[in-house]
Amino acid sequence: MFKASWIAAGLLLAIASASARQADTVAAQATVVHDKSAKQLLLGNHRLTLQWISWTKFGQVEITDSNGSLHMKGDQKSDVNSDYLHIDGVITQVDAGSFAFRGTIVMQVGDTNGGKPCARQGDMTFRKTGARKYWRLKEMQNPCVPAGDMTTDYVDVYLR
Repeated sequence: MFKASWIAAGLLLAIASASARQADTVAAQATVVHDKSAKQLLLGNHRLTLQWISWTKFGQVEITDSNGSLHMKGDQKSDVNSDYLHIDGVITQVDAGSFAFRGTIVMQVGDTNGGKPCARQGDMTFRKTGARKYWRLKEMQNPCVPAGDMTTDYVDVYLR
């Protein structure tokens, strides 16, 4: 009986340890929210644009909350050619005027990068400054152009 108690205690300790590790993993993936009203502005569907595709034919991006982690996914597609913008990833931090994004932004624009897809991956920042009604990607320099080419991409997520 004494041995069975130790085995049971060991099993409970193992289960508690596994649960703690799982909780730590979820907590590490949760979005850090410094401004709750900014988080509320982000949740839901928003218009999405890349200026090379169109300022008037909007794409759409959806921002959802899954167990405390904000996910962002969306597209903008041209009506006149094969140009597109695709964004997919997680929002890692929300502040009053900005949010940090970790993921992938892929664009294909006929006049840039020989018309081939161009991908940005990793950590990026979107900022809303002044009276703007959108968050703009801070890392605007196109990563797929030759050195010295100052091609600038305006990737914008609009407030609802």
